[in-house]
Amino acid sequence: MPTLEHELKMLIIEALDLEDITPDDIDSNAALFGDSDGLGLDSIDALELGVALRKKYGLQLEAGDTEVRESFRSIATLAAFVEANRKTESSHD
Repeated sequence: MPTLEHELKMLIIEALDLEDITPDDIDSNAALFGDSDGLGLDSIDALELGVALRKKYGLQLEAGDTEVRESFRSIATLAAFVEANRKTESSHD
């Protein structure tokens, strides 16, 4: 059974159509957004990722919420947020 971090990496790859990237290429502690050594995602990616997280985990995400913004920092912080806030996993993707 894949870990939540692995599931999130797969979700990001699929939701954002990231070609030539595997879950192993994504460091769980690297920044997801910005011009750092992480994935370098942007605000449009954040919106698409938010929709995917709502569908898969039943999360309620508010764009202006500081906790939500902080949780999108890395895979590790996102996994902790999902674990603490998910409702029920959707059986359809």
